[in-house]
Amino acid sequence: MRRAFGVIRVIAAGVIIAAIVGQLVFSLEVVPDQTDFLVNFFSYFTILSNALAAIALLIGAYYSFTVRRDPAWYNVSLAAVVTYMATTGVVYNLLLRSIQLEQGRTLAWSNEVLHLAAPIYIVLVWILSPGKSPLRWRALWAIVAFPIVWVVYTMIRGAIVGWYPYPFLNPAQLGGYGAVAVYVLGIAGFICLMGAAVIGLSRTRFIRG
Repeated sequence: MRRAFGVIRVIAAGVIIAAIVGQLVFSLEVVPDQTDFLVNFFSYFTILSNALAAIALLIGAYYSFTVRRDPAWYNVSLAAVVTYMATTGVVYNLLLRSIQLEQGRTLAWSNEVLHLAAPIYIVLVWILSPGKSPLRWRALWAIVAFPIVWVVYTMIRGAIVGWYPYPFLNPAQLGGYGAVAVYVLGIAGFICLMGAAVIGLSRTRFIRG
């Protein structure tokens, strides 16, 4: 069973990597400044969370082939990735699906993989994959660390270069920084809730490996 899940993880990681690379190549053909776009492209939370998901799946595949249970550090890392991907899926499909982002055009299949299929798959990985151990509640601090760093980076860089990955983070919007703060706090609260749900699931007998 572990080996079968390992194979599935490798395939899923390959699909996610292909979706990231596909969208990147597709976008580079239409943007005027490729250097700036490369930095911007890898500043999207969607791209970062999917890249982390692909890495986590490949590492998980290795453990699936070599050990009976995943190491504790990997369980925490995977829990974080599950939280980020679930947040990506929910936020995009509720707030951003109808909004045109900087890349101008999106590669349809890549967009659906990164924003819908991959988030759903990662959640299913957390629920169904064997070899997990229950997490302690203090793992929530590790889970929320990356989004905090990303928001700080995004706001500082945005103020310098005048570019923000998502419209709700741009202080030029109606309401300025106050509106940005409301969005950030709302999403931060959602990430905390998702992280708590992921930890809570790990502590249920149903999904323990």
